[in-house]
Parts: sequence; structure tokens; C-alpha cells
Amino acid sequence: MSSPPLAREEVIARLRRRPPGRRGFGGTDGDAAEAAAVRAATRGDHDLNPGETPPSALLRPAAVLVPLIEHLDGMTVLLTQRTAHLSAHAGQIAFPGGRIEPQDDSATAAALRETEEEVGLAREFVGVVGRLDTYVTGTGFEITPVVGIVAPPIRLTIDPYEVDHAFEVPLAYILDRRNHNRTVRESAGRSRTFYVLPYEGRNIWGATAGILVNLAEVLAPDGAG
Repeated sequence: MSSPPLAREEVIARLRRRPPGRRGFGGTDGDAAEAAAVRAATRGDHDLNPGETPPSALLRPAAVLVPLIEHLDGMTVLLTQRTAHLSAHAGQIAFPGGRIEPQDDSATAAALRETEEEVGLAREFVGVVGRLDTYVTGTGFEITPVVGIVAPPIRLTIDPYEVDHAFEVPLAYILDRRNHNRTVRESAGRSRTFYVLPYEGRNIWGATAGILVNLAEVLAPDGAG
């Protein structure tokens, strides 16, 4: 029998259950074995060797919004598919977000600004309730995932230059760890292992999949993650 959908209050309580850590390539959350597993799970997002991490001085701060849409029959997560012509991560599934600019007061401000610019979701409709682990990518970004709850109906205005389209994935699907597929791929003589969440013909992978897996860990009933 499936579990009842999470309510707003329970999502907030579970987000506040533990302080955010740091993960991704070079992640240090948990013990050494867990950190090694995190590094292995994110190798598909970069070209560095296991155990390496970009020097802190070279990391570019970024922020994304993890928008939870509060439908009556259960929450969903809003994601975007990037346009095919972009120079970086073209066609990939992503959260709305981007670099933290000098005019941004905080990572939260950057995530809300980028969300407005990319999909037209105004910040006054987003109730920020917490954040997930900082996610470091081998491509040199240090991403702060900001979690916000949005009450429908939502009105989006897509930026056609950056975003091909936006779509929603049921939170229940993301919380089901049977959907967190570990994939191994050979590239340039090396084995790369990373998470893939297949959903309705799309493959969600890279940093987006890593952040979704972290979301599932944080929202797990027993807090295991």
C-alpha cells in the first residue's frame, strides 16, 4: 500500500531535521565510505578523477530552486529541459537556477531571481522552507539548492532561449528509491558511475539527479540518507 502524500508541515519538519552538508564531487558528508559513494555517484557530471575536487578559489557559486508544487493529491517537483542550442548542458533536465551574481543578497535571492527569469514563476508565490546539501560539481560549480513550496495554480512564462519546456514529476516518484538507478558508463578509458532517474521518456541525471536523491534522503521517514 502506498504511503499518504507528504503535507507541507511534514516536509518542513524533515528539512529542518538535519543541517545541510556538502556533497557531489569531493563531497564530505557522512563517513569516508559514504563520501566515496557520493563521489562515484556524481562522476558522470565532470571530467576529473575520483578523489579530486576543484580548488575552492575556482568554484563558481550558483543556486537552484527545488520547487515543490502543492497539489491536493500530492506534491510534485517542477523541472525544466534546457534548450538544445546552449553551449553548456544543452538539452539536459535541470532545476531553474544559475550563477549567484553580485547583485544577489544570498543564494536564496539568486535562486528566486533565476527562477523568475527562466520560467516566470514570481518569487511572491514561492514559500522558501529550507535548503539541501551544497552540491559541488567537477565542472567548477558550488550549487546551493533552495527548497520552496508553491501553491497552484502556477503561471509560467518560459524564457525560450534557455528553457525548452517545464514539467512536473511526482514527489512520490522521487522518494521511491527504486527509481534511483545507478548507471555505469565507459568514457575515455574510465568507468563512470552516476544516478539516473528515468521518467516518462526522459533521463534525469548529473547534478539534478544528485540533488533529487539528496531530497529523497532528507525527506525519508527515518531521516536515513
